[in-house]
Amino acid sequence: MMSRLLPYPLLTISLIFFWMTINSFSPGHLLLGTGVALIASWAMASLRPAKPRIRNWHKLVLLILIVLYDIIRSNISVVTIILFKRERDRKSGFLAVPLDIRDPMALAVLATILTSTPGSAWLEYNSSQGTLLLHVLDDVDEAAWISLIKNRYEKLLMEIFE
Repeated sequence: MMSRLLPYPLLTISLIFFWMTINSFSPGHLLLGTGVALIASWAMASLRPAKPRIRNWHKLVLLILIVLYDIIRSNISVVTIILFKRERDRKSGFLAVPLDIRDPMALAVLATILTSTPGSAWLEYNSSQGTLLLHVLDDVDEAAWISLIKNRYEKLLMEIFE
């Protein structure tokens, strides 16, 4: 009951204290600051995501190792492209990748993976169509990129989260 009324007590107290330090003390400011702090605390509670359900912890370890390997490999590829390929030989582009993942946590992890891997950036996810818009630095083979995402990451994420 108390956690529903005051979901983040430290945040609420901190906000009240902050309010009182930027305003002169009066009962009205104390009441207004408390009201603002409570509303902010309730707003934070409504943004709290559901706890993820991880089904296969050993697959999560495998995914972490794969991603670390891919980040190192992508760094080398990006350096090679920047240093040794001429501007006209580079072909960056946008890809529309159809995804089967629907779990919000799995999508968030995939977004983190693709954005933290040099040479690619997650731009947009269309939930109604289930497609991802991705920018890649070296768009030599669109089918290879789609296959990499679907077979290397999406399949594993579905085994972990769904």
